[in-house]
Amino acid sequence: MKVVILDRDGVINYDSPDYIKSADEWRPIAGSLEAIAQFKRAGWRVAVATNQAGIARSLFTQAALDGIHDRMLTAIRAAGGDIDALVYCPHRAEDHCECRKPAPGLLHEIARRLQVDLDGVPFVGDTLKDINAARAVGARPLLVRTGQGEATLAAIGHAPDVAIFADLAAAASYLTGQ
Repeated sequence: MKVVILDRDGVINYDSPDYIKSADEWRPIAGSLEAIAQFKRAGWRVAVATNQAGIARSLFTQAALDGIHDRMLTAIRAAGGDIDALVYCPHRAEDHCECRKPAPGLLHEIARRLQVDLDGVPFVGDTLKDINAARAVGARPLLVRTGQGEATLAAIGHAPDVAIFADLAAAASYLTGQ
């Protein structure tokens, strides 16, 4: 069975420079929920790896993050999809943990939970942190232009190992051949 890894903010839902701090602030990007359902219909397992430093910065609580994820999962399931593994890093960059992307810890956790080798597994993100996390474990980085994707693309220029898509729906269509 194939596996795809997704970043959350900027890929599945709209991002905010002020963080997504509550379930009420969580809004899916058009087509993203259907894209996840498309992966599931095509027999893929879907994992999400997301940095959530807002917890360490006391911008929201663990309970608030759980509420955000409950809302996201409910919306994904209503669209016919599901998430097989959801992992997050609650730390700040200055904490120098092994789980905050671009460090590979979250991706290693997904590999452990799903019992998969990450070599060549597509990882869809919108930031250089996502690209570098994918590279660190031998996964295949895909960049979407949503979220911070346009700024990331401008910063990295042409990177032959990074496939670029308009959004998660376009990446799903490409990967699933649908």
